[in-house]
Amino acid sequence: MAKEIDTVPIEVIILTADHEIKGTVHVSKYTKTNRELTDLLNDKDKRFLAVTNAEIITRNANTPPRKYHFLEIHIDCIMMVHPSSQVVFRETGKAQEDIARFRELRKKLNQTKPF
Repeated sequence: MAKEIDTVPIEVIILTADHEIKGTVHVSKYTKTNRELTDLLNDKDKRFLAVTNAEIITRNANTPPRKYHFLEIHIDCIMMVHPSSQVVFRETGKAQEDIARFRELRKKLNQTKPF
C-alpha cells in the first residue's frame, strides 16, 4: 500500500545576514492557499526550517556555492523567505517584447465594442 504524501515541495530563496540559500522546503498540503510558508515559519513548536537540495551562497565573499542534500536553518537566523517562482523579475529584451505585446493586445481589447 502506497503511503500518502502530506507535504508539497516549494522551491525557495532564504536570506540570512551572511548567506543566500536556494533549496526546497516541504509544507503541509492541508494549509490555506498562500499561507504555507507563513504557517511553517510561525509554528511555535519548530525552531528550525528543513531545506533539501540546498545551495548556500556566501554574501560579500567570492567563494563558490556549497551544496547540501539536507540542511536545517534556525528560524531566528532567517531574514526573509520567498518562493523562487517569485524571485526578482529580470527585464530581459525578450521580457520587454512580451510586455509590449501584452500592452498592445490589452489596448486593442479595450477599443473593441461589446455586442
